[in-house]
Amino acid sequence: MFKIVSKKELNEAVTMLEIEAPFVAKKAKAGQFIIFRVDEYSERVPLTIADYDREKGTVTVIFQKVGLSTKLLGAKKEGESIADFVGPLGVATDYENFKKVAVIGGGVGCAIAYPQAKALHQMGVEVDVIVGFRNKDIVILEEEMKAVSTNYYLTTDDGSYGEKGFVTDKLKSLIEAGNNYDAVIAIGPIPMMKFVSIATKPYGIKTIVSLNPIMIDGTGMCGGCRVTVGGKIKFACVDGPDFDGHEVDFDELMNRNSIYKEREAEEAQTHICRLTGEKR
Repeated sequence: MFKIVSKKELNEAVTMLEIEAPFVAKKAKAGQFIIFRVDEYSERVPLTIADYDREKGTVTVIFQKVGLSTKLLGAKKEGESIADFVGPLGVATDYENFKKVAVIGGGVGCAIAYPQAKALHQMGVEVDVIVGFRNKDIVILEEEMKAVSTNYYLTTDDGSYGEKGFVTDKLKSLIEAGNNYDAVIAIGPIPMMKFVSIATKPYGIKTIVSLNPIMIDGTGMCGGCRVTVGGKIKFACVDGPDFDGHEVDFDELMNRNSIYKEREAEEAQTHICRLTGEKR
């Protein structure tokens, strides 16, 4: 069992949990993920590692309560435990010899962008953080992001906070202003990552995206998380989750991710376990 050390509601839909998992914390790196199960009857759900503390032996995850499992996880209280917390999984981000990087987070994707910015900042890299939200009410991790960035830019779709517009607008203006980025790391909704990649391609800027396809076992056996990158099949759980944004088939990824939307909506209303007949 894995104990919940602390819990914080970042907004109405997004929760941050610090989980006691010393063996995971010992090896965790930015870009990797874990798979959790709330209890022995729950489904396996991947979440990217938002932070870790090797000394305390804890791992922090941030998630949006949208499906049955994340709602069950979000209902857990400090001091309670969950059944499984497996990781770290996936390949850690390769930062090469970057000197100046733009880290872009969209919505809840900021939870994944944060450890990227933090790792780069600790390496002495100049980090411009660009974050985007629909409106002021759902902004998360503002102070944390500011602490690990050289420059911090916040945009909202409706202009209720920060600059009005999208992250791609801000990125283009910074590039056109003469900022020579060695790389752009973009994490968030698939359309956002797609258009960031389109925006950087004419400038030849290396663009790294973190993909979130449907995933089951997380070890490369099931093939559920397959994505097309550079015309070849890759598995996000073992080849990623980081990939070259200029080579990802985003349209295929969006289509695959939408396959079970209707079924997920049904499960969120009333889930009946096929083994026990129990309603959840």
